[in-house]
Amino acid sequence: MKMKNQTVISSFIFRDLPIPPEDQPLFYVLFLAMYLTTVMGNLIIIILILLDSHLHTPMYFFLSNLSFSDFCFSFVTMPKLLNNMQSQVPSISYVGCLTQMYFFMVFGNMENFLLMVMAYDRYVAICFPLHYTSIMSPKLCVCLALLSWVITMLHSMLHTLLLARLSFCEDNVIPQFFCDISALLKLACSDIFINELMIFVLAGPFMVIPFSLIIVSYIKIVSSILKVSSARVIHKVFSTCGSHLSVVSLFYGTIIGVYLCPSANNSTVKETVIGMMYTVVTPMLNPFIYSLRNRDMKEALIRVLCKKKISL
Repeated sequence: MKMKNQTVISSFIFRDLPIPPEDQPLFYVLFLAMYLTTVMGNLIIIILILLDSHLHTPMYFFLSNLSFSDFCFSFVTMPKLLNNMQSQVPSISYVGCLTQMYFFMVFGNMENFLLMVMAYDRYVAICFPLHYTSIMSPKLCVCLALLSWVITMLHSMLHTLLLARLSFCEDNVIPQFFCDISALLKLACSDIFINELMIFVLAGPFMVIPFSLIIVSYIKIVSSILKVSSARVIHKVFSTCGSHLSVVSLFYGTIIGVYLCPSANNSTVKETVIGMMYTVVTPMLNPFIYSLRNRDMKEALIRVLCKKKISL
């Protein structure tokens, strides 16, 4: 696979984390603990939702999908990061890099769509409580989840195939600890106009529209509950939506930091910290946000543990 005046590379090298050598073992243990916490936290939520019939509702069905997406999202980047921290040359093969980028985009976009669907679920539950069961039927919930998975997979496949047609020259150092599409496009030595055009065209359906619909849903929710004079009802609504709003703020806050507010001076530390927030911290915090602020999850955990004790 050779092109004129170009040497096609077979692997990429990740830029070293801006960590002093003497602190490497400490940060390795820290990242490993964060990864294990992410895995355990999201698995516990998925298992609780599967085992407890009280959680077999549309909201928790979408939450289980979100936890699965967070689990996979972390799995895409963290094991490779931990392995590279112990390696003298933190590299990844060309095929491995494209594969990582594909799944990184799948699970990142999946969280975006699931947050939008969950906002719609809260909107229907609060603004149309009497029709909630008929509107959010099991069939509709499954269709919304499947549609989200299919769309994100096709979207990620499109960008991966478009990237695969590009050629890369001598410069194969990725200025991050994972394969990100924006970083890879900067390394390409062939025309990337089509790639950038598709990113721009699809930014609306995949980022702007979901975020806008989430905002509209919560504007409708707030305007609806402000008409209610009962402080108890208002408190209940805000407690129900608080977890989702926290996750939305965390997710879109890090997205803005990564893609809309890039480092002006290409600061390695700043880029790495923002990347860590997006790929490591957010998937780890989501289970805690939902479990600590959600009474249903706490009660489900107690019921499951009590049943296990009785069976023993």
